Amino acid sequence: MLEKAIPPSMAFFLPICCILSTKTVYLWKINIMKNETKNGLPKLLIVGSARHGKDTFAELLRDNFGLKFKSSSQSAADIFLYDKLKEQYGYTTPEECFEDRVNHRQEWYEAICDYNKDNLARLAKDILSSAGCYVGMRDRAEIKACMEQGLFDLIIWVDASERLPKEPSTSFNIDKSCADIVLENNGTLEEFITKTKRLGNILNKS
Repeated sequence: MLEKAIPPSMAFFLPICCILSTKTVYLWKINIMKNETKNGLPKLLIVGSARHGKDTFAELLRDNFGLKFKSSSQSAADIFLYDKLKEQYGYTTPEECFEDRVNHRQEWYEAICDYNKDNLARLAKDILSSAGCYVGMRDRAEIKACMEQGLFDLIIWVDASERLPKEPSTSFNIDKSCADIVLENNGTLEEFITKTKRLGNILNKS
């Protein structure tokens, strides 16, 4: 059993229990008043190591429950990183810049931290101005600032560490302790889809 204390950000939530894998993961039935999105889902922050399934999880919530999401990397490319890096790497579009991010993880992490240096929630607020979910925050201080400002209702960690490497500390300084829910992605795609739909149904009924 994976035991997890209710974090301060979840202090007013009613605990329920749901099996999402071979482990028991505690979820919290959400009483959303301020941050509920137009489709009824809470404001979500989805985190985890690179390539562990964060975007797949968000896409499944979008396709099945109408969640609108944006990733930190795509948003950063659109807002400022393409302009910053295009001459250095010869990019011709923000999409090309975004697709090459895997080769420059540390540089992107440092650039986003610099963008947020005067307001740790700056990029998050940019994203939430037009979406109900932020995918891919990688800095602990930014997460803390966002939660203190009440920007997110729930933090979900997508974990595939039993079959994929973890993100290096040079581009990532968070871990599972930052999340309210851990969703395992260590099995098949079909199993992950099933877990995502079950969790989506719970969140959608909250």
